[in-house]
Amino acid sequence: MAEHRSMQRAALLDAARSLLSEGGTEALTFPALAERTGLARSSVYEYFRSRAAVVEELCAVDFPVWAAEVAAAMEQAATPEGKIEAYLRKQLELVGDRRHRAVVAISASELDAGAREKIRAAHGGLVAMIVEALEALGHGEARLAAMLVQGVVDAAVRRLELGAAEEPAVIAEAAVAMVLRGVRG
Repeated sequence: MAEHRSMQRAALLDAARSLLSEGGTEALTFPALAERTGLARSSVYEYFRSRAAVVEELCAVDFPVWAAEVAAAMEQAATPEGKIEAYLRKQLELVGDRRHRAVVAISASELDAGAREKIRAAHGGLVAMIVEALEALGHGEARLAAMLVQGVVDAAVRRLELGAAEEPAVIAEAAVAMVLRGVRG
């Protein structure tokens, strides 16, 4: 029985990812989850009490996987600059991943304070990954610099999500150049 519940929960989360990536937060409804999984709507409530609970579970499951992929890319780099570049490139590469599209859709939604705090904490863990590299480069305000680097990532992600006129590779190159070389180009 526990295995069946676990499989149903995983199916609901997968359906939620699809709904969020296809139609944003408006698409994430319990009737839609029920339809995608073949469950009765009342059965969905046995697994999640609200949309916010679905969002919290997605963050708990998907953010660590995403962060591990970013960390693995950074570990491949030998220099602080290389680690920062890997941090940027990996996040921008993950934009096309359903997990990422779901997280972006989630972050734009009307969530309760608990869900928003979990997302903030997960983002904080991601930003913390590059603090050491920035300290190695001599930044006196490495944490602030890390948050600003993430701001460049977030801006590039928004550009990619909008389907901007620039090719994704051009956006990634511009983001890397902005972070590593500043506005001098």
